[in-house]
Amino acid sequence: MSPAREDAVEPAGEEPVIDAAVIEDSWRRLAGITPARIALGRAGTGLPTREVLRFALAHAQARDAVHLPFDSARMAAEIAALGFETLEVTSAAPARDAYLRRPDLGRRLSEDSRALLAARAGAAVDLALVVADGLSSTAIHAQAVPFLTAFKARIAEAGWSVGPICIASQARVALGDEVGERLKASACVVMIGERPGLSSPDSLGLYLTFAPRAGRSDAERNCISNVRGEGLSHEHAAFKLAWLLKEALARQITGVTLKDESDLLLVGGRPPPVRIG
Repeated sequence: MSPAREDAVEPAGEEPVIDAAVIEDSWRRLAGITPARIALGRAGTGLPTREVLRFALAHAQARDAVHLPFDSARMAAEIAALGFETLEVTSAAPARDAYLRRPDLGRRLSEDSRALLAARAGAAVDLALVVADGLSSTAIHAQAVPFLTAFKARIAEAGWSVGPICIASQARVALGDEVGERLKASACVVMIGERPGLSSPDSLGLYLTFAPRAGRSDAERNCISNVRGEGLSHEHAAFKLAWLLKEALARQITGVTLKDESDLLLVGGRPPPVRIG
């Protein structure tokens, strides 16, 4: 039987409204320290209205993140403002519906983009960087520039040479293999919008591959996940990526044979500061 009355959704940042129709879970206090859906309580034989509405909102945000059009021109302009050269490329997927149905197309460059990179290719570089919409353009719009701002300092600290940053539309992680190969890069980092979760529609993933070339497997990559304000900070992610990249170039490996031990260098739980010069 449905309860006669249930609580409404409270405004963000305010204490939950206690309603006699809702039976609170004894673990309710733990819900304040995790975004996971725990201790939801119940109203009659179902969930409280507030939790049903929150779930519906989270589901809508996740769907929007997948389908929101990627503003590659805006991304290129904002990244160029940081001092990086940029190129806009596309995968072989002609549109979003094809991208979602055919993951293989998102792993290959379009013919026009191959020609663009062939014309741009010059001297070998240490690093190729790809900013890819992936399954959440929301994440790229929100996280790419703040992360690159933090990582730029780590690049300068290490003295790495970097090719033009490729802003990739309708792209999967493996697209970076072909980009890195064509730019003659020793390593490639793909910054990509991760598959949205029901509490994280704006999460950025970082994928590092040594000696990128078409046909690399996921076992040959290192991944840093959940880069966002509520997850791994941009500064901490930049530090971890710089540590992995330094080790990858020195040892000529990435993936399952390269373990992330960067946390051993944390000072008081924080990354050490950047030192240039």
